[in-house]
Amino acid sequence: MPITMPTPALSSTSPAAARDGAAPPARLHVADLTHTFEAEDGAPVPIFAGLDFSVGSGEIVSIVGRSGAGKSTLFNLISGLLPPQSGRIAVGARADGTPGRIAYMLQKDLLLPWRSVLQNAVLGIELFRKVTRNDLERARHMLARYGLGTVADAYPHALSGGMRQRVALTRTLLVEPTLVLLDEPFSALDYETRLALEDDVMALRETNGTSVVLVTHDIEEAIAMSDRVIILGGRPARIEQALDIELTVEGARSAISAREAPEFRKWHARIWGALRGQTGQPGSQFGGLAA
Repeated sequence: MPITMPTPALSSTSPAAARDGAAPPARLHVADLTHTFEAEDGAPVPIFAGLDFSVGSGEIVSIVGRSGAGKSTLFNLISGLLPPQSGRIAVGARADGTPGRIAYMLQKDLLLPWRSVLQNAVLGIELFRKVTRNDLERARHMLARYGLGTVADAYPHALSGGMRQRVALTRTLLVEPTLVLLDEPFSALDYETRLALEDDVMALRETNGTSVVLVTHDIEEAIAMSDRVIILGGRPARIEQALDIELTVEGARSAISAREAPEFRKWHARIWGALRGQTGQPGSQFGGLAA
């Protein structure tokens, strides 16, 4: 289920906002973040040391890196599941000044089998207040928009994997987050369904101005969806590169048009080269390597 968390306001200017000629608050700011785990033998294992980055309003940022680089730990810290040992994490307020809210969507859809699609969709709302008739109407409208209107009263066992993920995405968005964290949510899906859901996520900034941070091992996915790709490496993890992804497409960027852009292979080669340098060998950690 989506994990939601209200957070304090923070003022900043984002690259995405600058491109649009506006200067709304940053949706996420991570400042001087340091975190360490304790190994079984009691030895400290540093995960991050002095990590700094921001995510602008309406910006989509992907985070890639070798396995064990701390990507999922970073999401747990941002969402509040883990308290940062040192540093600051803040999410900007909404345009009306009310606190922002984070929604965290995991790789597994985590639908409850005894609840209908509609009941699963409003579960995130139930976690912090009573569901209203208006909430149910919004849920049905959003389910219909994602092609699920005819199965709103069905149960999860009757759905395909792609349909289940769309229910999970609906559940995530119904809490009206200002920032969505996606931890490899499409990795188990077939290619066609994955492309469709990538388009759904990219549409969020157009319809809601929602910011998205995506953790993925799929280089193609990172390039196609993102305004910026952050490459984590080292131990403790640091930002080795932060790449502003510019692609030449006609009209709004889509999962297909992004992959057909003339710059796509250049970005793929650059990111793959950085990741291969981390592992020391071509490996199967990272998807989308055929391009």
